Amino acid sequence: MTKRKHARRPPARNTARLVGLALTLAAGVSLHSCTELPGERELAAAGARLQALLIGLGTAVRQQAGQASLPSAAPGPAGAAAGSAPAPSRPVRTAGTGGAFSACPQFFADGNPPVVKPRPNQRALCYDAFAILHSGESKTAVYVAQKLNRASIRDADEERSNKFFADARLPEAERAKLADYAGSGLDKGHLAPADQMPTVQAMAQSFSLANMVPQALRQNRGVWRTSVEAATTKYAARASGNVYVITGPVYAPSIAKSRAIGPGKVRVPKYLFKLVYDEAQSRAWAHWYLNNNAAQATAPISYAELVKRTGIEFLPGLPLVD
Repeated sequence: MTKRKHARRPPARNTARLVGLALTLAAGVSLHSCTELPGERELAAAGARLQALLIGLGTAVRQQAGQASLPSAAPGPAGAAAGSAPAPSRPVRTAGTGGAFSACPQFFADGNPPVVKPRPNQRALCYDAFAILHSGESKTAVYVAQKLNRASIRDADEERSNKFFADARLPEAERAKLADYAGSGLDKGHLAPADQMPTVQAMAQSFSLANMVPQALRQNRGVWRTSVEAATTKYAARASGNVYVITGPVYAPSIAKSRAIGPGKVRVPKYLFKLVYDEAQSRAWAHWYLNNNAAQATAPISYAELVKRTGIEFLPGLPLVD
């Protein structure tokens, strides 16, 4: 006879408590609005408390149901002031298989993620507008994947939140923190650009440190923004169909021998790349830049050359027009 597991009772009690608190707070704000409009600071504080309660509620419900799957969306920068965002569940640990991104295959051409040589502590993360294969070795992404088109670019008019946060879905020992970048002289450089985010929540999620690499300041704010990110946005806005974009760092001669910053030893990449694939035209090319302040705008390289330099098959099985 199987013994009853009493350890599962607390989540149920927590769930009921959180439901009550959330409804009480919501009702309080609603009734307040019927009489006297609260001040801006008071309203913002109430909203933050409600968001935290709802995130906690979601966590308790998933714990009670025994779920451990990757959520379809990461949380926004709740708790960003402390340098960390609460997370609803753990990411999928992956050996480079496509199944790791079963929650967000839409960000990959034909639903097939890149073929990457497995390394320790690689984890798949899904967000509203992009997907990340994260490395616990470098504490940065292996790559970040996006799907852009005319509609998504047209909707990308959100105000930047600028609230960076550590993604708490990652184990603490594997994630970058705000303290790692402090005093480094390097920017927190977006891989999936904030300017391409189509919703408020996607914008907030783009400030996850999992979506950042330590990037040379003048490069990030200069040639990378104008000759790479802006050029990609402009192309996607004109394209007749979907444009798949994969951005990532390259560590040379290796991750372990690359410069590290901060107490967490976040690795600094030697190169950055951005692959652009036009699905309708079956054409692909890549921007390739040294990660330094002296980098100048250069002509894109071919897809075959990018595969050769990185060892990653980014578009497995897709026929390409030269």
